[in-house]
Amino acid sequence: MRRLLLDTDTAGDDTIAILMALRARDAVLEGITINCGNVDFEQQVENALYTVQVAGRSGKVPVYPGSTHPLLKEWRTAKEVHGNDGMGGSYFPKAKQRPETTHAVDAIVDTINSNPGEIDLVEIAPMTNLAIAIRKDPGIVKKVRRFYFMGGSNQYLGNVTPAAEFNIWVDPDAARIVFESGLPATMVGWEICMRRGFLGARELDRIEAMGTGESKFFLAVNREVRRFTKRTYGLDGTECTDSLTMSMVLNPRVASDVRKKFVEVDSTDGPSRGATVVDERGVLGKKPNVDVVYEASQKLFREMLYRTLSGGPV
Repeated sequence: MRRLLLDTDTAGDDTIAILMALRARDAVLEGITINCGNVDFEQQVENALYTVQVAGRSGKVPVYPGSTHPLLKEWRTAKEVHGNDGMGGSYFPKAKQRPETTHAVDAIVDTINSNPGEIDLVEIAPMTNLAIAIRKDPGIVKKVRRFYFMGGSNQYLGNVTPAAEFNIWVDPDAARIVFESGLPATMVGWEICMRRGFLGARELDRIEAMGTGESKFFLAVNREVRRFTKRTYGLDGTECTDSLTMSMVLNPRVASDVRKKFVEVDSTDGPSRGATVVDERGVLGKKPNVDVVYEASQKLFREMLYRTLSGGPV
């Protein structure tokens, strides 16, 4: 049985990744940690708690609030993408479950140390919590089974600046610490998410036709994302970056082409701050530090997503 620890800035598709983890047959979600990112911090905490309740697991999966700002730079949210509440303007009521008093950084360190070699870390947010955890206890790096992250891009346009993807851009200094730590990392970049994790109008119609509580939840929390995508890119649909990443965690066959590369983060001040630089041809002569996903099975991902939204196990 896989054991997962998920770090999130809960909004939109983050919630669906959480649902997938909670419905997994061969994995257990040990806890959820919250990092500054998509929307106001306390709202992110509430969104995670509500998602656990939607999955029928209220009180069974702890939610740990963590870093409320990046290490060095100013924090800018993505409310224009997800809505002010991060849930498509749904403004759901507060969940019955309340957040833990333990800080997310301590939860990460304690969980890994208590279960050496057993925890898969899943990062679908900026990496502030994880960077601080590594600084606090560098020994956890060798005790992590695997580290998966949705972030960065491989030789592709950014989605916040011409060079940077949001999760890395929010805290590139933290990401640099993580990339240089030696964690056994798998990178799911923005470009593969847009190619294989995008759902168009036909797929969204299929989800609406399911008529389940989960499918209605999906459409609600992604409502503003769909509008933003139409307005910004001229596409009728929504990208499922975090749930695509979670599908690879739960079923490694979804990542059909993975290559070991040296990747570093540009944390300097300038137009490329937050970019992930993938040494495609090995010109730097440095040892690869990241398994980069180059191709993914859209079919397998959608099958897993549809099972989740129909109320079944993944």
